[in-house]
Amino acid sequence: MPGMVLFGRRWAIASDDLVFPGFFELFLRVLWWIGILTLYLMHRGKLYCAGGALLSSYLIVLLVLLAVVICTVSAIVCVSMKGTICNPGPRKSMSKLLYIRLALFLPEMVWASLGAIWISDGVECDRPVVNGIIATVTVSWIIIASTVVTIIIVFDPLGGKMAPYSSAGPSHLDSHESSQFLNGLKTAATSVWETRIKVLCCCIGRDDHTRVAFSSTAELFSTYFSDTDLVPSDIAAGLTLLHQQQDNVGNNWESDEVISHSPEPSQEAGLDAELENCHHFMQFAAAAYGWPLYIYRNPLTGLCKIGGDCCRSRTTEYDLVGGDQLDCHFGSILHTTGLHYRDFLHISFHDKVYELPFLVALDHRKESVVVAVRGTMSLHDILTDLSAESETLSLECEVQDCSAHKGISQAARYVYQRLINDGILSQAFSIAPEYRLVIVGHSLGAGAAALLAIMLRNSYPQVRCYAFSPPRGLLSKSLHEYSKNFIVSLVLGKDVIPRLSVTNLEDLKRRILRVIAHCNKPKYKILLHGCWYELFGGNPDNFPTELEGGNQGDLTQPLLAEQSLLAHGSLAYSFSSDSPLESPTKYPPLYPPGRIIHLQEEGPSGRFCHCSAAQYSAKWSHESEFSKILIGPKMLTDHMPDILMRALDSVVSDRAACTSCPARGSAVDAV
Repeated sequence: MPGMVLFGRRWAIASDDLVFPGFFELFLRVLWWIGILTLYLMHRGKLYCAGGALLSSYLIVLLVLLAVVICTVSAIVCVSMKGTICNPGPRKSMSKLLYIRLALFLPEMVWASLGAIWISDGVECDRPVVNGIIATVTVSWIIIASTVVTIIIVFDPLGGKMAPYSSAGPSHLDSHESSQFLNGLKTAATSVWETRIKVLCCCIGRDDHTRVAFSSTAELFSTYFSDTDLVPSDIAAGLTLLHQQQDNVGNNWESDEVISHSPEPSQEAGLDAELENCHHFMQFAAAAYGWPLYIYRNPLTGLCKIGGDCCRSRTTEYDLVGGDQLDCHFGSILHTTGLHYRDFLHISFHDKVYELPFLVALDHRKESVVVAVRGTMSLHDILTDLSAESETLSLECEVQDCSAHKGISQAARYVYQRLINDGILSQAFSIAPEYRLVIVGHSLGAGAAALLAIMLRNSYPQVRCYAFSPPRGLLSKSLHEYSKNFIVSLVLGKDVIPRLSVTNLEDLKRRILRVIAHCNKPKYKILLHGCWYELFGGNPDNFPTELEGGNQGDLTQPLLAEQSLLAHGSLAYSFSSDSPLESPTKYPPLYPPGRIIHLQEEGPSGRFCHCSAAQYSAKWSHESEFSKILIGPKMLTDHMPDILMRALDSVVSDRAACTSCPARGSAVDAV
């Protein structure tokens, strides 16, 4: 931090990012230098042949050139190890060293080209000598090509616009100039991000929904990243420090508000029944993923079980469920749910932006018509996730603020139209009029299921929804309170998705800025210690900050160093004003759906894996307990549907076995 300015433009790499690449290059260069020296000393007597003098000169000059490069890279590594993230002063000579290092590539390229020409002229020397020369020429070109690729990776398309201000500091711009500059920068950044997204998603279509999603996602990214002067390694170091700080502080992370929201006795009484329902309906949410999740959960036997369905020709039962392009999906759905094909009324794996796959089935055990919506499985779904603006829903209910996540609400509206306009629900309730409607989903599917339940609430007052690992940034506060009457959400451990919203991401960015600003260690030490801590654990008290006495609460106070991490003294991002991402119109605070059951692993657990014998506890939780993104190895694995199913199996079986435990309440089926 900040991004280095070279050749009049900013680059997406900081002056303290060259320690590990430098050591890697030094290792290769030294080995290469030793190999060439050994080749020359062992075979110099065999170079008295046609063209041998040229090859001898080539090796000698290459040895000298490599020695100079090794010395330069060593100096770059030593300088890069100095200072801290927010104190680049000791590294002020880095730009000059990099200019020297880049200048040395010119003689390297020339000499590698001459070596290739001389070898191609048919030198009549011993074969081992010629092979050694060919190897040195090849290695030269590999290193040159690697350097070019690295330059492309760290190239910042906005670097030309940002460079004039990167070294001037926050005080360089007055209020009007800062606002004008940031607006222009955001416009350019949006265009750059949209181009990147189009390249990454080049394989999907270009309909109206896709174009809107591209623009929406690009604007989100440009707004989030345009007001800070961070490079990717700064973010990695910040996340590492946050994890250690989080483990050190422990339960103090949770706000005082959480303490005042203990569950009511009536809620606690129905926990067992709701857990049993979650355990049952999670099978449908998993089945909506089709054969990929089934094979993932059953790597040894899954393909054998559904292989016949993959090769089976279209039969009448596929027509019963609207099964176009079902392939292996139908077999995996049958095995996952344990139902018969006659129990399925509709299965759709049509997948586009704002259009999610779903299935409709009759669950005779729970006397329910089950609608299961699939979670994120494709680039289309990711674009739906990232369309994070807020939009107002047209609902027939007495709720003041009916705003929700734009992408997920449009996906829910698509499923709603299919269910109503195609007569799918009418058909279901004509078969089983006494059954109740239950809507389920996992991840993105959980968010869509919750919104779908809200949309159908007026027509089906007895509707229930079970949202497994839903995104936090889904509903307005009013809709969140309204949904508690008929929606239950299930969250496992430190799962990041139920804590993920635009406002929480903004909070995470501020926490990263603060923890980096307080850090008194160089970045390479932070990353090394962080890797060790993530892999093998350690003492989180060894928190590398300037604070004394472990008073981590002081991290809520801004530092001058933190201001230096803000891009160009951004007035749009300061401690006295709101961030662009906290705009009350476009990105208002959004909340998770319904009442929340939180499953937590008890006792010491593996840092990455989930042991099959792990024990879990379940409790009703308030939404404020998920108001911060928690950093840890399991923040991603806790979101996986197979891990969630395993945890549900454990907690339901344990609670069923503990029939004599107090405060269990009656096992009234809530469905």
